[in-house]
Amino acid sequence: MSIEPSLLERLRAAVTLASPAHQTIPVRAPFTGSVFAEIPSADTADVGLAFTRARSAQPAWAALPCSDRGRIFLRFHDLLLRRQSEVLDLIQLETGKARRHAFEAILDSAVVARHYARHSAKHLRPRRRRGALPVFTRTWEIRHPIGVVGFIAPWNYPLNLAVTDAIAALMAGNTGVLRPDPQTSFTALWAVQLLREAGLPADVLQVVTGDGPALGEAVAERSDYVMFTGSTRTGRIVGCSLELGGKNPMLVLGDADLDQAAAGAIRGCFAGAGQVCVSIERIYVHRSLYDGFLARFAARAKALQLGAALDYSADMGSLASERQLHTVEEHVADAEAKGATLIAGGRRRPDLGPFFYEPTIFTGVLPGMKLHSEETFGPVVAVYPFDTEDEAVELANATPYGLSASIWSRSPRRALRLARRIQAGSVNVNEAYSSTWGSTDSPIGGRKQSGLHPRHGVEGLLKYTVSQTIAEQRWWQLGAGRDAAFYARLMTFLVRCMKNIL
Repeated sequence: MSIEPSLLERLRAAVTLASPAHQTIPVRAPFTGSVFAEIPSADTADVGLAFTRARSAQPAWAALPCSDRGRIFLRFHDLLLRRQSEVLDLIQLETGKARRHAFEAILDSAVVARHYARHSAKHLRPRRRRGALPVFTRTWEIRHPIGVVGFIAPWNYPLNLAVTDAIAALMAGNTGVLRPDPQTSFTALWAVQLLREAGLPADVLQVVTGDGPALGEAVAERSDYVMFTGSTRTGRIVGCSLELGGKNPMLVLGDADLDQAAAGAIRGCFAGAGQVCVSIERIYVHRSLYDGFLARFAARAKALQLGAALDYSADMGSLASERQLHTVEEHVADAEAKGATLIAGGRRRPDLGPFFYEPTIFTGVLPGMKLHSEETFGPVVAVYPFDTEDEAVELANATPYGLSASIWSRSPRRALRLARRIQAGSVNVNEAYSSTWGSTDSPIGGRKQSGLHPRHGVEGLLKYTVSQTIAEQRWWQLGAGRDAAFYARLMTFLVRCMKNIL
């Protein structure tokens, strides 16, 4: 279970370094716990060099027609689909994901690249706006790139969360500096190398690798805008565009198809071993279906095949690190000690690897338990009964987070009506999370403490721009003339007339 050393060496060469003499950080494969590679540990001088290069490249990059920039990302789209097996191995080795869950990053990256390559030009073009006075005033809204964007990417989706935000920012005419998580830097470097192979000038997207808050702080300080994906605690410090934590609910209404809902819950709770920002951690089931749902859900969870194979045979992979395993075990132990009932799982699997943990289901989870309100970010879920839809909505919204939610019902109208009442940035009906995430034409982000400024859609592009208003006044100047009283009477008359026209 290894990657060709020549590939890793080629990827390391893409890191921006002011000096070749650097300390390195070992990267451990979650499947085995052993070191499979090392990455350079960049410092503030390296960050400074990366921003110098990116700033120098930005004017020429922004001057390119949007269609020329788009062709690069369409080539990246094709190369990514063609070479996916190479990066799937990297993703699995760095994150411990099952291959079926790693593949989601391929789809997301390709679809986002295609979307912004095709549609950015129409969103970025100058737009005519209503002027102060019809005929006399012509007004335009112009969109300009911000400059250099800093990207601080997490470890759980190291391919798409490293490049899809960058693609939107670069299509808007910005350049960027990327700091991937040290656990998953090789996947990010592979993606950047593929972008360069597709025609992206090398200085347009720089990469610095390393650990610790100092490096992230150095990136944030030098950026004109920061895109951060990670914990709510850190996100409050970073600012700008944020996708943060969640405690995402799933609602199973009284008319839901139990088999479909149980299958959806498996995907929503255990994809990526629960280490997904939109993972479901709370399930609320109508009391009339509660026992039937719980039996089906538990049976499916117990039947999942855990494994470390670099193929599609495993249903679920490993947790990514000792830290994640510690959090999961802490939440499980706390719930059991305070009286929650364990229905499935609840134990680690050292026979498979150091960080494997079984899909785990609890009932009877109460306020005061860590599992009740803290984000676990692992394969652990609590199931609760409810009696009325109002109660279900109240329970779903009883959290400081608001990232994603899921509703299951045989009546789309009923589910859509309820979805509007859920305080979350995205709500899926009869799907766990993929429907909203895959809708690249629509924004996806968080409410409350789950984020700020969404990705995807028009908003995911325009957040990387600054607006400028340009207005031309023709023939008659506003406020011109010596007779102020006449001007006031005239403008009063015109404003009254415009009420019924504009």
